[in-house]
Amino acid sequence: MTTSEKLQHELQKVLSGDPWYGNPVYQIIEQVSFEAAFEKPQHAAHNIAEIVLHMLAWTEEVLDRMNGMDAGVPSSGDWPPTGNPEEQKWQNYVNDLKLVNVNLLGLIQSFPEEKWSELINSERNRELGSGVTYEELVNGLIQHHIYHAGQIAVLRRITQII
Repeated sequence: MTTSEKLQHELQKVLSGDPWYGNPVYQIIEQVSFEAAFEKPQHAAHNIAEIVLHMLAWTEEVLDRMNGMDAGVPSSGDWPPTGNPEEQKWQNYVNDLKLVNVNLLGLIQSFPEEKWSELINSERNRELGSGVTYEELVNGLIQHHIYHAGQIAVLRRITQII
């Protein structure tokens, strides 16, 4: 199995497959009502909509890096503002996250095998996730998706209790 095939398989499994840890990202997100998405429990750093936009922003940043752009904070910001709560807006956020991951899966599939082990043209910066190989970059995003899916699942549960 090539690196592209492995990464594509792992990302697909985390997004909509049968990951070892539990429910995939899309299943977790699709269980969230738009009211719950914009509700911010007391003492929470972010609401679910903010986390989804953060995931979207960093997926776009990974696509940019794989397309040769310099590493940096995502063009839409690390934590893009959600604006006023609206049901259509929430659906757009979910659909945009799915679309950007479809684009990433396509890029992974066509990415040259010999480039996976190359260092991306940037210094190591832990906060930006830079200074790593292309393979580490995609693996890092998969981990990022899992981490935030767990946060979303916990916040969803909290908003149901309140």
